[in-house]
Amino acid sequence: MAEFVLERVIRAAPAEAFAASLDPALHVESMARYGETMTSGPAGGTFTEGSTVTWRARHFGVPFHLSSIVFDIDPPHRFCDEQTKGPFGAFHHEHLFLEHPDGTLMRDTVTFRSPFGPIGRLVDRLFMREYMRRLISERNELLAASLER
Repeated sequence: MAEFVLERVIRAAPAEAFAASLDPALHVESMARYGETMTSGPAGGTFTEGSTVTWRARHFGVPFHLSSIVFDIDPPHRFCDEQTKGPFGAFHHEHLFLEHPDGTLMRDTVTFRSPFGPIGRLVDRLFMREYMRRLISERNELLAASLER
């Protein structure tokens, strides 16, 4: 499995960063350049324990759908999401929100596996890990900017 960890300090309280991370509208905004839209999502406009969502996007010129579930919600410290159906062999994303002197240290741990066995592992090592790291980093930059206005 490929894995990476990103950390970002946000000048906002952990509860604010946690809540913003559970906002599907912010996610859609952060992925706009990839044409990502939510084709089915949580009732009430925010992710809660057990929420499921299906995203539609285009990456590498290929359209795809990815369905995931949100779980292990522990406000304002942690939650996870995991692909239930989609292009990855496996995809797990842990979101942590830790107190920091400047606000919140947001830590994302992403573990994934591309399909197709040895070819997928090669793809992950050659470029998918960096591509996914950039996507999550872009998402985090927009999230931080929305809170630090």
